[in-house]
Amino acid sequence: MDSVGSVCFSSEACECVFAVRLKMAAAVFALLCVLLSLVAPQGSAPPPADATPRLPDVIIIGVRKGGTRALIEMLSLHSEVVAAQNEVHFFDWDSHFQRGADWYVSQMPRARPGQLTVEKTPAYFTSSRVPERILRTLPDARLLLIVREPTERLLSDYTQLFHNRLEKRKRQESLESLLMRDGELNLDYKALNRSLYHVHLQRWLAAFPRTRLHLVDGDALIREPLPEMRKVEEFLRLQPQINAENFYFNQTKGFYCLRERRRERCLHRSKGRKHPRVEPQILRKLYEYFHEPNLKFFQLAGRTFDWK
Repeated sequence: MDSVGSVCFSSEACECVFAVRLKMAAAVFALLCVLLSLVAPQGSAPPPADATPRLPDVIIIGVRKGGTRALIEMLSLHSEVVAAQNEVHFFDWDSHFQRGADWYVSQMPRARPGQLTVEKTPAYFTSSRVPERILRTLPDARLLLIVREPTERLLSDYTQLFHNRLEKRKRQESLESLLMRDGELNLDYKALNRSLYHVHLQRWLAAFPRTRLHLVDGDALIREPLPEMRKVEEFLRLQPQINAENFYFNQTKGFYCLRERRRERCLHRSKGRKHPRVEPQILRKLYEYFHEPNLKFFQLAGRTFDWK
């Protein structure tokens, strides 16, 4: 028989069969490569050989419910930025910090030389021991802090807690029961404390020079993301790359979504949830309570924000 699968009875015949089989294998391999390239999603190519995990260059330190997820997603649009996908909690959780820097590096994405590695953990901002820990571990780190109007941030904080408890089928507590005590604000309520930005910023400025920390206006980022992201690019010394084509307004969700290489994506459905209705007199108490702390924060920050 002369077929490829036949037994060869001479060296010339064996060489012929081998050559045919080799060509068939090469053709099948080439076909598989073409098929894989067609079905593989954009951006799924493996990182280059010189890409390795390393300690972050940039840390988004907070604030919780200030827009940290939106900020890191928008920053990831830049080709010279790679971001850790999850909140690492290295500096605020002792159980993680005790694992050491090698474990911290293992939580980072692979980055090429020249790329910036970014991680975000919003709880860092309000943890008293974190600034010194970061200073010792990453003395050259650049810090991003995104803030929102304090009352709005507090309401977002409560809304997240409400839905988390709802999903876990836990007993719900109204905002009023947490926020008010005998007709006055409950100053022990954690969500209230997180909005006292000046208290926490003082600790960071005691550890890091003001030039190493950039403030992002979270309310402005929601309304018009591009101007805020251009300021972030400038602070991080990145070549301007993020542009208007990267954003489109989603009418259904009511906020901007992202566009990258013709792919569109929005933040998780948990973002942009409707806040609970709050009695006007409670809102007035909150605005009055935050007035003086906000002025102290503006003075520390060296800038003002358009807050009530």
